[in-house]
Amino acid sequence: MTEKKPVSRASKTPAAKTPTKRPAPTKRPAPAKASAPEPPTRRSTRAAEPPTRRSTRAARQPAVESQSPIGDSIETGLDMGSGPVPTTIAELKALHTTEIEIPLSTGEVVVTAVAESVESAGQGQYELNEIPTRRGRQRGVVSSVPEPVAMLTPDRVLEVTREVIRPEGFPNNAIYWSTLGLVNRGDSPAVLHRKATDLAMSRHFQGGSRYVPVLTRKGGVGKTTTTALLGMALARVREDRVIAIDANPDRGTLAERFPKSTDKTVRDVVTQASSIQSFTAFSDYISRDRNRLDVLASDTDPLLSEAFDENDYNVVADIVSKYYSVVLTDCGTGIVHSVMKATLERANGLVIVSGGSFDEARLAAETLTWLESNGYADLVRQSVVLINTATQGTNLVNLKEIENHFKSRVREIVRMPYDPLLAAGSVVEWDRLKPHTRAAARELAALVMDGLE
Repeated sequence: MTEKKPVSRASKTPAAKTPTKRPAPTKRPAPAKASAPEPPTRRSTRAAEPPTRRSTRAARQPAVESQSPIGDSIETGLDMGSGPVPTTIAELKALHTTEIEIPLSTGEVVVTAVAESVESAGQGQYELNEIPTRRGRQRGVVSSVPEPVAMLTPDRVLEVTREVIRPEGFPNNAIYWSTLGLVNRGDSPAVLHRKATDLAMSRHFQGGSRYVPVLTRKGGVGKTTTTALLGMALARVREDRVIAIDANPDRGTLAERFPKSTDKTVRDVVTQASSIQSFTAFSDYISRDRNRLDVLASDTDPLLSEAFDENDYNVVADIVSKYYSVVLTDCGTGIVHSVMKATLERANGLVIVSGGSFDEARLAAETLTWLESNGYADLVRQSVVLINTATQGTNLVNLKEIENHFKSRVREIVRMPYDPLLAAGSVVEWDRLKPHTRAAARELAALVMDGLE
């Protein structure tokens, strides 16, 4: 009897591959906030997948309530889209979701709701994929949805055109035109200096008129001429009114340097002050030259001029302060006269005129000493000294040493060169002056305006 051998199960059934064991998926804890089940979104479906490297790292470092300034939820207004699960506050802010839950036990992020529309003031609601924007849109292309009023900005509507400033002065102007505008080196140094001087002279002041006396203790050094040149230079540039008052009690000659249009003087202004209530009424008492400088003459009768005192000057000064921004005063040689006291009390700046000779410079220096000794030291330090080199004896002295002396006591020094038109002592015409004379007058005017407060 033949013995039967046992047949194995493997021999009866076909060979099968041994299945590989996979680790069971890790279950995520339920959200802390209980809510009704919602259809899974793209983000919520990803949240059910096995944890990624980012979420595992978040799990190893659970969020702490004191370290999470955003709290349990954030309300924003745009769809999160696809991408990695956010783990930082910056990433959460970038999602712009309506509500994000952060369970404190695990630190995982669960999205419960996503905005689907945005409301615009006065324009209704827009779907997120239909919010109007000009980014990526070519100029002239109409938006497919109505634009909110906030998109109508000045930068979008106004056409800004850049003005090409052509240079002034040789040779920069010649280079600009020879290269058809391709090379613009700007204004020449001389033009830049002229524009800077104009800017200083046209300085605007707040708080009333500015008074600038022109004085010295010696006559014949060009004090009246300096007042005329200073006033002309300022009136030609400034847009407001400038007036020069002849306050010389010994019959001044300021009005003789300009074409006269009236015979009225400061005495007439004092006697009829109550009737002057407008600039039109006051203009009957002044003469105006072609440079727009107004001049108020002094009395021609020496007997009447002696009556012009401190009170009279204050009356005139109060009237002109209503209509003028800069008031120049041509003072006499009597420094102790009562008019001088009223003039210095109102002064905001000061111009001291000195000749080029030794005795003229010495008297100008003594004038500074008298002012310092009588309570005007601050005014002296801010004053400007003009040295008139057209006087006799100038070629026999060292002007540099005279300037060094005054520089130690005042703010600025200006030299006035010789000009035959000024030496004649007649009517001063600005356009007929030498170029260096006009340049010196403009420099004086700019320095005086720079020192006014």
